[in-house]
Amino acid sequence: MNLKEIIGINLKYYRYKSGLSQEKFYANMGLSPKYLACVERGEENITTDYIDLLAEKLGITLDDLITYNEEHIITKKRIDERPKVQN
Repeated sequence: MNLKEIIGINLKYYRYKSGLSQEKFYANMGLSPKYLACVERGEENITTDYIDLLAEKLGITLDDLITYNEEHIITKKRIDERPKVQN
């Protein structure tokens, strides 16, 4: 597993944990939700400036974003079972 995949896994995990959709969470980031979905899948690189901003918005450390944790892998089944958040 490479670093961009680890960042993507952790980014998705912490965003998911916050209860926000990609559209809601990334609305004020100045980046396309489509691009950030690719980042979450580990398909795109993201600059260190944005990594720092994402960590700040999620209330986590940079270490939280770059450290691999097997428990942070969110499967499709877990997403489908998640209660819907009313916005």
